[in-house]
Parts: sequence; C-alpha cells; structure tokens
Amino acid sequence: MKQIAQSIRDRFLKLGIDVPVEDIESRLDELITKFKVPSNEAQRSVTNYFLKKYSIPKNEFYTRQAEPQLTKIMDISENGQWANLKVKVVQLWENTHESISQVGLLGDETGIIKFTEWKNAELPELEQGESYLFRSVVIGEYNGRFQVQLNKNTSIEKLDEVIGVGGGDFTPAARESELRNISDLSGGQWATVKGKVVQLWENSHESIEQAGLIGDPTGVIKFTNWASSELPDMEEGKSYMLKNVVVNEWGGKIQIQLNRSSSIEELDEDIKVGSSTSTYFGAMVDIQTGSGLIKRCPECKRALVKGACPEHGKVKGEYDLRIKAVLDSGTSTQDILINRELTEELAGLSLDTAIAMAADALDPGVVLDTIKHELIGRYYTVTGHKLDRYILVDSITPKTSLDKEMLDEMLSLNETLTKLEVQ
Repeated sequence: MKQIAQSIRDRFLKLGIDVPVEDIESRLDELITKFKVPSNEAQRSVTNYFLKKYSIPKNEFYTRQAEPQLTKIMDISENGQWANLKVKVVQLWENTHESISQVGLLGDETGIIKFTEWKNAELPELEQGESYLFRSVVIGEYNGRFQVQLNKNTSIEKLDEVIGVGGGDFTPAARESELRNISDLSGGQWATVKGKVVQLWENSHESIEQAGLIGDPTGVIKFTNWASSELPDMEEGKSYMLKNVVVNEWGGKIQIQLNRSSSIEELDEDIKVGSSTSTYFGAMVDIQTGSGLIKRCPECKRALVKGACPEHGKVKGEYDLRIKAVLDSGTSTQDILINRELTEELAGLSLDTAIAMAADALDPGVVLDTIKHELIGRYYTVTGHKLDRYILVDSITPKTSLDKEMLDEMLSLNETLTKLEVQ
C-alpha cells in the first residue's frame, strides 16, 4: 500500500502539489481494509478526493506528463497500480461483448501481457503491429495473472518507433508461431498446435463457428473457432495443424482460440491422443455446487457465478443442465462432469421441466435437490475424456446390482487391504 500511496504522491508532485504520503496511505487503508473497496477503485477515489481538494482539473492530472516514467511489462508487480507503457500491439483478439472495445496482447522487450480497452473510455482504435505510448493504465489481476486495463483516464499516443517484443518480432503475420505440445501451452502466448479433434460441442451462438476438444500425445485442450475467422470447419476424429492460435487461461485452465491470424491444415496422419478415454466404476457419493439448473454466458458459454461471467461481466444467461459429481470405487475417487443431454436422460428431467420447477418454487435449488435424491448412492460406469481432474462423460451406465465377478473382485481387494493394514 505504501508503494501505491507513493505513486499517487509522485504524480501530484509533477504538478507542483506535495500531498503528504501519510494522508494518501490513510485514506487508501480505510477504503481497502475497512470498506473492502477494490484496490484500483480505492486509488481512483483517493486521487479524485485530492484533485478536488487542491482544485486540479482531472484532465490536467491524467494527461499532463511531458516525460512519463515508463514501466516495463516484466516490472508490473501489483494489482491496481497505475503505469505508463511503451508497447507494441502484438495481437488483437475477437471480441463480441458490447462493453469492450478491443482486447488482445501488448508486448515490449521484456514480455507480453493481455490488455482490455473498455468502450466507455472512448479511446482511439489500436492497430495490430503498431507501437504506442499508453499513459495512466490500470493493472488488474485475474487468476494470478496481471492485465492492462485502458479506461477513461488513459491516453494513447501512436509512435513512429517500433517497439521490439521479447528480442524479436512476434507478430503472427511476420512469422509462424512455434509448434508446441498441448501440455507445454501457457496463457498469454500464441502457438501452433498439431492434434486430433476429440470432441465437437453443440453450439448455437452466432459468433462461434465451432468449439470442442483437441488432443495430442501430451494432453487435451478446449478450442474455440470464432465465426469471424472465416476458417474451414473441422471434423471430429480427424487430425489438423492449427497455426497461430491464441492461448489464454480461464479458471486455471488453458484453452486456445482461432481468429483471423490463424490457419487450419488437415493432416493425413492419425494423431494419438494421450489419455483420450477413461472408464471408471463407482458409487456417486456427492453432487457438487454448480450442478443442476445453471445459467451460461451467451458469449463464451461459461457458467455464470452470481449472474456474472468472469470475462464478460453481467449478462443475460442461458439456462443449461449439468452434473458435477464424485464417484467412489472404494479405493479411489473420481470427479466427473455430465452434460445436459446425459443429465436429462439420467435424472429423467428435461431442461424445460427443470426451468418450470425452479419458477414454481422460486428457487433453482429444487432441481439440484431432485437430482441428488435420484442419483446419489447408486453405482455407475462412466466413459469419457479425462481433462485435468474431471472425466468429461460421453456415456454413463447405471449398475442396479453387482454381478458375482465384480463382487468377488471387491471382496478380494478388501481382503488384501486388510492384510496390508495388519502387517
């Protein structure tokens, strides 16, 4: 907090105003610690307080910097801090949300970072491959990664000089991105991926052409092919080379996106997918929060949390059914994720019926209670692709009774474990 307070004081000093750093820190501490105001909002509030106190026009404060102190991307270290950056627009991503003007990647010689330009900031449109001086950007943090936010206080100046990125030109149009294994991908980069389309998901949103899973010998990853990319459709079970895809992260999971800079090349080979299919048998011992009747973002299909999407904010969600459950075999447990179609079949409950139940009870929780009553305690065999800790269930078969062979195996395993405990 001392660093933030000193940064605010330094900016006032440039205008000849010496604001005691203790006063700034005290107000920040009250807002952040006592009233739980987000750091960047607290900074803005404290700054505006002293602007008003010393009768300084906001425009003068935020734009009058003849020689701004620059921050390198690798030196960004705190959520909510302000910074001035000299960077190159490395890549612009597809964006369909009405509150966002542009989103993509910025780079300098020390690294690359995601940026978001909000529409209400009314800033000039950025061009991919061009270099800019950004004054008064705010640093945000999501899932442990820093991001640049361009808002109403930000100013943008296009530069004649070309800012180098990581020691070279990393713009996809300039050179092809590096071929990487799926297990080696990390957020905030682009890459070329060679894999087999494991699964195509049902998609009804006009901005998305295709979405699903693609895998190679090292793992499986979600992909989204935006309609505006105008790329050819892929087929389930076929292998492809996906060049210059964007790699980002959501909820701690890496995913890839195809846009105008990407290309798709069909391959004749049949690429082996690591851990492509898993089968598990056990009793359903728990159905987790986030199951039952949920709402998804109409843009990216992510499940909403308290009516908000982490990427697109408050949206009008679309209803869906799903089950996040835990199976227990007696010796291990396995998390599984069951989609709407299988949930309807398993629980004997259609989406329309679930919506009506929730409306009658004025509580969507009744749907989850009904599903728990029907399924918990019963045995199932599931088959599907394993992604992180989950099996994404393709098929699920209830086991109404244990056959003799399976019972003998369980008794034998139990006897072995008992002997080991005695030893």
